[in-house]
Amino acid sequence: MRFRPRPYREEPEINFIPLIDVLLVILIFLMVTTTYSRFSELQINLPAAEAERPQERPDQIEVAVDAQGRYTVNRNPVAFSGPAAFSAELRRAAAGMKDPVIVIGADANAPYQSVINVMEAARITGYGRITFTTQTGKGGK
Repeated sequence: MRFRPRPYREEPEINFIPLIDVLLVILIFLMVTTTYSRFSELQINLPAAEAERPQERPDQIEVAVDAQGRYTVNRNPVAFSGPAAFSAELRRAAAGMKDPVIVIGADANAPYQSVINVMEAARITGYGRITFTTQTGKGGK
């Protein structure tokens, strides 16, 4: 058996230059057609109450929250042990009132969660009328 020597074959090579050219064109296309959205901070100016003090409402429950997160209902201190227990306190304070207005007076440094707790307790109780007290620039209520 006689074997013929094979002619030398070159290994196939991959040419990367056309691939790089195509990728650069795709990159330029994406950069031109992409819209960039800008995220900016919210510019919030808190409102100041300049109106006269509203007339007293006979069917209202005043709930105050101080900076440490302590609660008072109609100027009586109340311990918060959960929204369900606090809703019972609101029911007790509204004895005889048809649809009372919950007036929340929260300290400027009170935790948000404390105010949300009062709102959640009012929702559980079924009182949908909630308002907040504000302070005028002169320091009065």
